[in-house]
Amino acid sequence: MKKGAVSRLSAVAGAVAGAVTAGRMASKATNKAQIMSDKHLALYLLMNQWVAVKQEGKNLKDYFEENGYKTIAIYGMSYVGERLVEELRDSDINIKYAIDKSADSIYSAVKIVAMDEDLEDVDAIIVTPVFFFDEIEAKLMDKMQCPIISIEDVLYEV
Repeated sequence: MKKGAVSRLSAVAGAVAGAVTAGRMASKATNKAQIMSDKHLALYLLMNQWVAVKQEGKNLKDYFEENGYKTIAIYGMSYVGERLVEELRDSDINIKYAIDKSADSIYSAVKIVAMDEDLEDVDAIIVTPVFFFDEIEAKLMDKMQCPIISIEDVLYEV
C-alpha cells in the first residue's frame, strides 16, 4: 500500500470515529432533554389535576382522613412538596417529617431528613416527584413498612 493511501485511510478512519463519538454525545444530550421534557410534562399534568381538585372544592386532607392516615411523611420538598405542606397546614394531618436528598440545604416548616437516616414510623409516605416514583418506592420499601403513595394517586382519588 502506498504511503499516501495509508494516510488517507487513517484520516477517513479518524473522521468516522469522530462522527460516531459526536453522534453518541448528541444522542445522550437528546435522551437527557427528552427525560427532562417528560418529567416537566408529568409535573404540569399533576399541577393541572391539583387545580381541578381545588376548583371542585375538594381538599387533599379528605383523602388522608378517609384512608386513616393521620401522620405522614413527604418525600421530595421541591415545589410539589412545599404545596402539599401548605395544603395540609391547618388540617389534622400531622406531617412528621420530609425526606429529601438535599436535606441539608432546604429550609421548610417541617423537619427534613435524608433517605439514609433512620426514618420514623408514619401512617404513609407521600412521594411528590411522580416521574421517579417507581425508583423512590423501591428504595423506601426497603426501609419502611407503611404505604408509599404517589401524590398523583392522591389527586386522582380525592
